[in-house]
Amino acid sequence: MMNYYIIIPAHNEEAFIGLTLESIAKQTHLPKKVVIVNDNSTDNTETIIQKFANQHPWASWITISSVATHLPGSKVIQAFQKGLALLDNEYDFIVKADADLIFPTNYFETIQTHFQTDKRIGMAGGFAYIEKKGEWILENLTDKDHIRGAFKAYRKETFKQIGELKPAMGWDTVDELLCKFYDWRVVTDATLKVKHLKPTGVNYNKNARFKQGEAFYSLGYGFWITAIASAKLAILKRKPLLFFDYMRGFWKAKMAKKPLLVTHEQAEFIKKYRWKTMKEKLFKGLKRGKC
Repeated sequence: MMNYYIIIPAHNEEAFIGLTLESIAKQTHLPKKVVIVNDNSTDNTETIIQKFANQHPWASWITISSVATHLPGSKVIQAFQKGLALLDNEYDFIVKADADLIFPTNYFETIQTHFQTDKRIGMAGGFAYIEKKGEWILENLTDKDHIRGAFKAYRKETFKQIGELKPAMGWDTVDELLCKFYDWRVVTDATLKVKHLKPTGVNYNKNARFKQGEAFYSLGYGFWITAIASAKLAILKRKPLLFFDYMRGFWKAKMAKKPLLVTHEQAEFIKKYRWKTMKEKLFKGLKRGKC
């Protein structure tokens, strides 16, 4: 059996965190340790966390006080890092989980199986589903080969090699790209359906829309890849005008000469990898169109 740790950043999650923790407690393969990071909550989140931790010896919690503004990336990963600092290295894989999820009971047992089956798998995860009109449907915001930031599982060796998690928007893309750079595999499992109780981006500050373009810049995408990625994401969100916000964020970051999240060598790899995958998807689409 593989040991795994879970870190859960939480800010004002009284409506959902109890369900998340309950789904973890029902896992067929329980975690060795869970750390819940109560980040400046003003509701009953802390009370729910404390009650759960008192009932489960493998769970613990801390309270921190970060800025109240919810910008994607930096706030949640800074909270994650506070939880990570409390843990030792006696784990085989580590999980960053959001506080508004319901995991299927076999989720982490299945993740363990993936890691055990192939030693080159560095990251693994399922898919997020949201409720609409009484039905749970796929939250289709990303490609099927991408693991959502809400539930990332990392093999320890991979986690260390990629430099852990970066406190900036784009952290949940750069981690996978660095996995590719270091020749690790990223695996998604369509049988693992995670209920996402709060749709992505609900609590984001209005300035967050510019952060996406800044994230594309920080990944070393360059103008054309950023333009394509921005158009695709705006279409997926059914808000085409977001394209201009994303591009504005990209240009603001470029003009300010903000540092990248990756080295020059990694940025060159990422650009080549992105162009390669874009071309492959284009050819597949054209091929399907001819059939």
